[in-house]
Amino acid sequence: MSDSLVVNEIYLSLQGESTFAGLPCVFVRLTGCNLRCSYCDTAYAFTEGRRRPIDEIVAEVKRFAQPYDGRESAERLPVVELTGGEPLLQPAAAGLMRRLCDDGFTVLVETSGAHDISKLDPRIRRIMDLKAPSSGESARNRLENISDLRPTDEVKFVLGTREDYAWAKEMMADYGLERRCPLLFSWVSPLTTHQRDNSLKAVPNGQTPMNRKELVEAVIADRLPVRFQLQMHKFIWPPDERGV
Repeated sequence: MSDSLVVNEIYLSLQGESTFAGLPCVFVRLTGCNLRCSYCDTAYAFTEGRRRPIDEIVAEVKRFAQPYDGRESAERLPVVELTGGEPLLQPAAAGLMRRLCDDGFTVLVETSGAHDISKLDPRIRRIMDLKAPSSGESARNRLENISDLRPTDEVKFVLGTREDYAWAKEMMADYGLERRCPLLFSWVSPLTTHQRDNSLKAVPNGQTPMNRKELVEAVIADRLPVRFQLQMHKFIWPPDERGV
């Protein structure tokens, strides 16, 4: 149905990651994902949600944004992010994002990197994962997306092992990623008992865990042109709290 989407939740919070970290953001979390990364902390979005008309979704985003209208800012706040799950699994998501761009919002989409990003409206800021080995889903990376990256996009590596780190450095060198767009290195946060879904992939054998201090020290020692990030919201609220 091109005029509706299955939505898990819509809420106003602070953006916890990316170069937009710390800004007020309306999150539209869509239902469904075809990956099962070992560290996924939003497994509840695999199936939970209800179908909602796009007009209704846009109205709710505007309701959250209304108190910010008229305030002086370099760009319209809050920003809006479509996330999941995997938002690009639902074709109508592209239309929703286009409408939000038309309404003057800065629109971000957080995608796994397993789906074609080339057909999205060029105004959308695409935050694309490249899945490292410990995710268990590295083979699902759609590497054709790399040639379509723009300076306004961002590539995120979620890294939990020394093998992940070596792989990320190799990808940077092979594809000249630092010349394409900002690069984000995010450490794998341990899952709580409630977050660990039985359907998630196991971490492949032969992986050597790397803590966040070791990751930061490696980035500095190797002089990598990347932005290290933590999931800010997990330091403000309990790590398994929803709607934040």
